[in-house]
Amino acid sequence: MKRIYLLGSLNCDLSVRAPYLPEAGETLAGSDFMISAGGKGANQAYACARLGGSVVMAGAVGNDSFGDLVLSGLKGAGADVSCVRKTARNTGVAVITIIDGDNRIVLDEGANAEVTEEDVQKLLKAATAGDIFMTQLENPLPVVRYALQYAQQKGLFTVFNPAPAKAEARGCVPFSNLITPNRKELKLLSGKEGLDEGCEELLRLGAKQVIVTLGSEGSYLYGRETKEKVGCFCAGETIDTTAAGDTFCGATCVKLAEGAPLKTAMEFAAVCSGIAVTRRGAQISVPTRAEAEALFGK
Repeated sequence: MKRIYLLGSLNCDLSVRAPYLPEAGETLAGSDFMISAGGKGANQAYACARLGGSVVMAGAVGNDSFGDLVLSGLKGAGADVSCVRKTARNTGVAVITIIDGDNRIVLDEGANAEVTEEDVQKLLKAATAGDIFMTQLENPLPVVRYALQYAQQKGLFTVFNPAPAKAEARGCVPFSNLITPNRKELKLLSGKEGLDEGCEELLRLGAKQVIVTLGSEGSYLYGRETKEKVGCFCAGETIDTTAAGDTFCGATCVKLAEGAPLKTAMEFAAVCSGIAVTRRGAQISVPTRAEAEALFGK
């Protein structure tokens, strides 16, 4: 199995359920408050580790209890967090309001803004050609772009999850062997309305392959010689979509690291994310490898 190297954000999630989004000045009664480990990078690293991948993560947290909480969860799942630094800035925090299974998120990036090119170099020092590198957009954009370019130059297979969406991230696209936007991110990066048109524009910008995640409609693989649709997997009632996309990305990388074809990786990822949405929370919603394989059947 190839190793997975991941640069990304580490947050503490503060979530609460609400019947609707309050108006300005309104105090609304919520329920089910929960504190849990999150951050797109940490979620993806956790998913990789929990699903059987060998993953090393780089990033930054504060020297506080929130940072300890996130690192403890990753270590418990089996992720290598030796490249995560502690800084004087607070650990990133996401305040999440859950309404009818969908999320509204306010983010304080905190220590995630402290990640540097030196962190990338330390992370990839032992990486070899053919290993997998994955990153997102909750760290400084110049560092993310540098990381993708540096990883690709070292011969790694680069996976770019362009979330949260930023039009300025177009400069990262040329260094992406695989880019995994959702429909909104695809439109923002490509400037195109249609699914095929948006994917074609990302290929024109330099991406090698595109997987568009489509929520309840599944996912769509687009390449120079490939157009494949993979359906959504329903494991039960949707409770919380917080880490569905991160679980999908992590599961995809695990299967790719094992040498599986990309479509098979997408099918496995659909099962994993389909389980995750039936559970509340971010990392705690990620299934185990055994749970996923019991439903995957391959």
